[in-house]
Amino acid sequence: MSIYGLNRLFAPQSIAVVGASPNASLGGAVYANVLAAGFPGRIDPVNPKYREIDGRRCASSIDDLDAAPDLIVVATPAASVPPIIEAAAARGVGAAIVISSGLGHGEGSLADRMHRAARARGLRIVGPNCLGVIAPPVNLNASFAAAMPHSGALAVISQSGAIAAAMAEWGLRRDIGFSAIASVGDQMDVDVGDLLDFFALDRRTQAILLYVESIKDSRKFMSAARAAARVKPVVVVKSGRHDEGRRAAATHTGALAGSDAVYDAAFRRAGLLRVQDMAELFAAAQTLAHCRGVEGSRLAILTNGGGFGVLAVDSLVDQGFRPASLSTETMARLDAALPPMWSRANPVDIIGDADAARFTTALEALIGDPQNDAVLILDVQTALASSLGTAKAVCDVITADRSRRFNPKPVLTSWIGAAEEVEAVFRAAHVPHYASEVEAIRGFAHLARRADLLQSLMARPAAPDDFRGDEQAVRAIVETARRDGRDWLDPFETDAVLSAYGIPTVGLRKAADPQAAAEAARAFIGQGQPVAVKILSRDIQHKSDVDGVRLSLTSEADVRAAAEAVIANARRLRPRARIDGVLVQPMITRPRARELIAGLARDPTFGTVVVFGHGGVAVEIVKDKAIALPPLDTARALELIARTRISRLLDAYRNVPAARRDLVAMVLVRLSQLAADLPEILEIDLNPLLADDAGVLALDARISIDPVPSRPGQRHHAHFAIRPYPKEWEQSITLQDGRRIAVRPVRPEDESLYEAFFPKVSPDDLRLRFFGPVKDLGHAFIARLTQIDYGRSIALLALDESANAMMGAVRLHVDPNHETGEYAILLRSDCKGIGLGWALMELIIDYARKEGLSRIHGQVLRENTTMLTMCRELGFDVREDREDRNVFVVTLGLAPSAPSSAPAPA
Repeated sequence: MSIYGLNRLFAPQSIAVVGASPNASLGGAVYANVLAAGFPGRIDPVNPKYREIDGRRCASSIDDLDAAPDLIVVATPAASVPPIIEAAAARGVGAAIVISSGLGHGEGSLADRMHRAARARGLRIVGPNCLGVIAPPVNLNASFAAAMPHSGALAVISQSGAIAAAMAEWGLRRDIGFSAIASVGDQMDVDVGDLLDFFALDRRTQAILLYVESIKDSRKFMSAARAAARVKPVVVVKSGRHDEGRRAAATHTGALAGSDAVYDAAFRRAGLLRVQDMAELFAAAQTLAHCRGVEGSRLAILTNGGGFGVLAVDSLVDQGFRPASLSTETMARLDAALPPMWSRANPVDIIGDADAARFTTALEALIGDPQNDAVLILDVQTALASSLGTAKAVCDVITADRSRRFNPKPVLTSWIGAAEEVEAVFRAAHVPHYASEVEAIRGFAHLARRADLLQSLMARPAAPDDFRGDEQAVRAIVETARRDGRDWLDPFETDAVLSAYGIPTVGLRKAADPQAAAEAARAFIGQGQPVAVKILSRDIQHKSDVDGVRLSLTSEADVRAAAEAVIANARRLRPRARIDGVLVQPMITRPRARELIAGLARDPTFGTVVVFGHGGVAVEIVKDKAIALPPLDTARALELIARTRISRLLDAYRNVPAARRDLVAMVLVRLSQLAADLPEILEIDLNPLLADDAGVLALDARISIDPVPSRPGQRHHAHFAIRPYPKEWEQSITLQDGRRIAVRPVRPEDESLYEAFFPKVSPDDLRLRFFGPVKDLGHAFIARLTQIDYGRSIALLALDESANAMMGAVRLHVDPNHETGEYAILLRSDCKGIGLGWALMELIIDYARKEGLSRIHGQVLRENTTMLTMCRELGFDVREDREDRNVFVVTLGLAPSAPSSAPAPA
């Protein structure tokens, strides 16, 4: 249900505490917190044991209340919770925080009964088994936390009540406030994705802190996280990083795709800033509470202690960054103001006798230097200057800079061994202060990594790989294996699948017995090419486990003997295995090739993942791997490669030429495409995948499939946490003038099409579309139109393929509840009057209907009479906007679509 009804949770007008008590009980603690927080609305205690509590009438039940409250907090025994929620839903209560535990899980449990009653009436539930919710801006403390934090700009979403309570205590001690702290408990209804959506749109929230133990709905989480991370920083810490109980995987890629590694890949793809522990989360909160962000990673360091400056640089390099250089103008300014002995470099060491005036002069110069993105000040207390006075002077400079700029440069501070009175100065000025240079550098690193993540999210993709695999051929292979009851493809089927998607392989020959093996090898050996013999059995996936491989065979006699040996070994070590003979392959001699591994694995939470790393027989020992969530484009594939140690060996060194990194990336993109096209494929293992200057070659491969066909009605691409490009909506349409044009969904790499399109749209047409003049049509603006989440948005482009030109586009943005969508349409000014707008509107209505939306709507300026007329003819209800008479709101109710052969929804 996403953000539906959450305003009544975080900004209620009235509250009832069910289980309230004057005693030291859970309900008593919650009720006391609600009262102590100073909540301005109506507060009702509910408990049949009391007539009044603290002078307030105590209702005996929900039905006994004078009016239905916006929010109830339930702290009663588990068995009583479902009837309470049923009564609350019937009365029209908007939201409930269920602190009670012990409701169980699964169908038929108390929790299930509670959830069914709430969902039927649209009542939102946080919990059960949670700490509660705190919203300082509205004086709400509906929890049993010991502290009520100050109001501020940080939102906390926690799957642990203890972590939520600790954040409240920590913020109180450091005078850092929160827009909300939400403990989600068992997430029976409101979950992490819902709250990410809510806080992404919340004007009070500047940054989101997230504590995660597990994710229930990966696609919902990824959509919400990606949307939130584009508009504000989201910092996440996840527990359970070391999963000792991971199941033994059948493929090397499956073994490499550990649970935490997949979470890490998901966080990276979503643009979340991951930290490793609570100390680092606190450091991130300290920074984000006071700094809006940085544009880059160039840090200037100002200090009166050279040693601490050097240590800070070491920490900066450890974090993967480099100190900023000083501009010529800044050097001259510092030379004129500082003693001759100053360092004349970054770190800017202004000598141990520096007073407040020297600090502020140097700070003003560094703040004004365009060659850095942030400044760190390190002060070492001496008897020659007042640390307190210096702190006050520095804060005055920072405050003045903030008043002059909309986006002031971040300044971080660390007064080594600072007294409480010094720390109080920084807290009062809202300047981030850290106990050491290491913590300060860590704080800066969070800002810099956030900047890197934003750049990655908004980066312009490379040209697309227009290769299309032979999906039908592979599907036929998979169906044959399914009919045979197999969950592994045989080597020949595997080779055919890879070839159908353009992944180079060695090629195979099958031999039923040793003599046939010798005959199969004859052509290779006759040309002086050695061969390999491998056991062929659908029951043996790792051939080396049964000593089932012989290499570098140079004669037919050797091949015959090798075939006899591997067959005998397999029968001895796996007596129940079905032996189909042996494989004969030419030996590939590429002495400078790097052995890689690439493949697909299926994670129980995030679905299909792409794995890449150092290959060979010791792959699990080397443990050099990286994971990414598909779909992948070339840029994301190259980034995946770069995150491994083996990537450095792909470059040229000594007399070894560079390997074709671009072709390695191509393999990863093709694997991603294969996974999108064939959800029946569970795992692929290419090991080793050879790469050198001549190209790439898969020497050995295994593919596992799901032997059970997809269930009717199963969500399209359910195995992808990120919905892939919806190619099923590619089509051609005929316009009124007889022209045949292409229509397809927008792709991230379509930026160049938009760049050529906008100059051909008149300023007046742009104004009608965007409700005002558009001054900046650059990369950042266009990226928001091309880089969309197909799980929540669609944009259909009309293309004149003969000219490779865009004629128009219609888009639909679906609300987080996936109930309604808002459309917008824009045509090239010379493409109006030919039926293109009507055709695109019909397509977007059809898309919305197949997505299961109940209605679509849009806003149209009064003067846009052409659009208003078309909307009326299409059946839209057209009404004047109550808040702006120059705008009409157009709405179309959608009946469910009938089954058809048209594109199916995800």
